[in-house]
Amino acid sequence: MPRNAVGATTRISAAALALGLLAGCASSGQVVETADDTGPDPAEIAATDEPTEAPVIERPIPDASVYPLLLAEFALRRRDFDTALNTYLEQAEILRDPAVSAHATHLAQFLQREREAFRAVRLWVELEPDNLEANATLATLLARQGRNREALPHLAVVARAGEKAKFPVLLNRFKALRPADQLGLEADAQALIDDDLGGDVSLRLTYALMAEERGDAAAVRSRLVPVFALEPYQQQALVLEAKLNLAAGTDEPLARMEEALKKDPSRTDLRLQYARLLASQDMPAARKQFEILSAEAPHNADLLFSLALINNELEDSEAAKTYLNQVLALGKRNDEAYLFLGQIARNDGEFDEAIQLFQQVGDGTDLMKATISIAQIQIAEGREQELADYMNRLRESYPHRKEQLYALEANIYSETDRDARGLELLDRAIAEFPESDNLRYARSVAHERAGNISGAETDLRAIIERDPDNSTALNALGYTLANRTERYDEARVLIEKALALSPNEPAILDSMGWVLYRQGDLENAAHYLTRAYASFPDPEVAAHLGEVLWASGNTSGAMTIWRGALQKDPQHAVLNDTLTRLGISLQADAEP
Repeated sequence: MPRNAVGATTRISAAALALGLLAGCASSGQVVETADDTGPDPAEIAATDEPTEAPVIERPIPDASVYPLLLAEFALRRRDFDTALNTYLEQAEILRDPAVSAHATHLAQFLQREREAFRAVRLWVELEPDNLEANATLATLLARQGRNREALPHLAVVARAGEKAKFPVLLNRFKALRPADQLGLEADAQALIDDDLGGDVSLRLTYALMAEERGDAAAVRSRLVPVFALEPYQQQALVLEAKLNLAAGTDEPLARMEEALKKDPSRTDLRLQYARLLASQDMPAARKQFEILSAEAPHNADLLFSLALINNELEDSEAAKTYLNQVLALGKRNDEAYLFLGQIARNDGEFDEAIQLFQQVGDGTDLMKATISIAQIQIAEGREQELADYMNRLRESYPHRKEQLYALEANIYSETDRDARGLELLDRAIAEFPESDNLRYARSVAHERAGNISGAETDLRAIIERDPDNSTALNALGYTLANRTERYDEARVLIEKALALSPNEPAILDSMGWVLYRQGDLENAAHYLTRAYASFPDPEVAAHLGEVLWASGNTSGAMTIWRGALQKDPQHAVLNDTLTRLGISLQADAEP
């Protein structure tokens, strides 16, 4: 073919350029959230729809762009999406053609390449400032970047054209904005409302939600007034007002929602919101609403599960069990239902039935909860060997959870003062998982509780050797040395390193205060322990802080700290051991 057969006479049109990509990619202006792992079918991407009413707009293509555009289309057929996208992006900037920019935008969205989508759509808007899809897409991407004020004018373009603009995207990362930028965005929204978009419900509602994000209840209320004037029963506005009323303790806080439901009882989504809000103040009334919803959708497992929760809260365990069995019959939320049924049986004293139900929970987020419940029952009834046998079977059934299940069983023994059994188990577990820091840490705790400081130190040093910046292990070893030996200088070095790695961790602040106390530096010890107690008012920290204050002569301050801690946990071992060692009796004061 002669060279100039393709040249000045070559034309490009929006219909021909797309080659059907718009059918294969998202064309709604929204970034695609998910994509098939296998990618789109090249045949679909290459498929061409017949033109409809839109006229074909032809533009000449420079010779240098013909081959790259063809290359990009054939790259799509081969699923070489990187080549296709990069080529379209380059050609969009060279040709400055809206169709090419749109094409690149859609492909980038389909591939979930947000940075490339932003680059393409920004050019698209520059070339076609009034294109609604381009403006909506750019607004979404700007808001995701926290550039909310830049996004607003593009949403306004859509709204002024009479289309529905998604103003709520402006709330994306709103709380992360600086206060001045938050107020600036609100001022911009108010300007649009005052100008020509005062009748846009979405904009006015978003304006109210901005005030909610800032915690300005009075502003929310005032901004909802025109929303209700435009749309008296707008659902999100109804929910927002109801939450404000509940927080303020007003009379009949859900009155407007009730009025909306009387006017249109078929509003299922609104009734669900109403039922959920009722649950915070009137459980029997909430149950009635959920019963209405469930009658309309008898196979909705979520509604049945909610009814089980509500009836259990109302101490109607039989009704709760009935609803849970209906959930199981639907084959949905099985693990949650078995866990819940087991808890009901346990509360009713039916321990064997509870264990059987808990054992029905499969490998998921509820497995550990069910296992802990089984262990608690078996330990309480002295069935330790039965527990050990069950845990062995469980580890065989779920080998990928083996290490986790070892740690869980060891923790159960630790919490029930069965340290010898726990150590025996951990020795076996670590022989199987010698690189597990979690298991070694658990064994170090068991050794320390059993008085084997050398064993505790060996495990903690093994962790630190593998991970020199493990602040938890550094702190644990430092505290153990400070609390159980006289190696204070060595302990302080370890704790100082841990504190440098995690400067605001309360446990490490407590350790630092304790080692300083052991070294006789009461003033600095009190400083660190006060910081620790302020962020984590734990009885053990209270025991340490009170002892330092007592030793400093501040007996009233010490007594105040100890009394407060005893009221929270009268049986706390470290706290009571401290008081006993110092010859102080506050138990009578701690009793309510």
